[in-house]
Amino acid sequence: MIRVSQRVEFAEHEIEWQFIRSSGAGGQNVNKVATAAQLIFDIQASSLPDFYKLRLLKKSDHRITQSGKVIIKCQETRSQARNRELALEQLIELIRSVAQVQKKRIPTKPSRSAKEKRLTSKKQQGQKKALRKKEF
Repeated sequence: MIRVSQRVEFAEHEIEWQFIRSSGAGGQNVNKVATAAQLIFDIQASSLPDFYKLRLLKKSDHRITQSGKVIIKCQETRSQARNRELALEQLIELIRSVAQVQKKRIPTKPSRSAKEKRLTSKKQQGQKKALRKKEF
């Protein structure tokens, strides 16, 4: 079981792994070994609570497809095992980010002194421009 929080966890068999050749530096190792890890997690078929599923599907993230699958590709290191760990950490972090509910913003009002400063600066600007006018 993979633990996301104290109450939320999901089974390891819900994650599908694919290992592909990594791009970039690495010499001959890049041509021979499939070190890049690609994690595929189906949100709707998972055992996550409905709250998490709905929030994940609504989230605007390039790693979530329209069909409701999370695809994370990790090729940061030359080790397949480490890339696998990093991809799993990214998935857990994505799920945790959905759990945090944003506080509702309370709109504030400008203070009396701020209103007065604004009006006096507007008057000064107007007087400055009025002095520029040509009189006939």
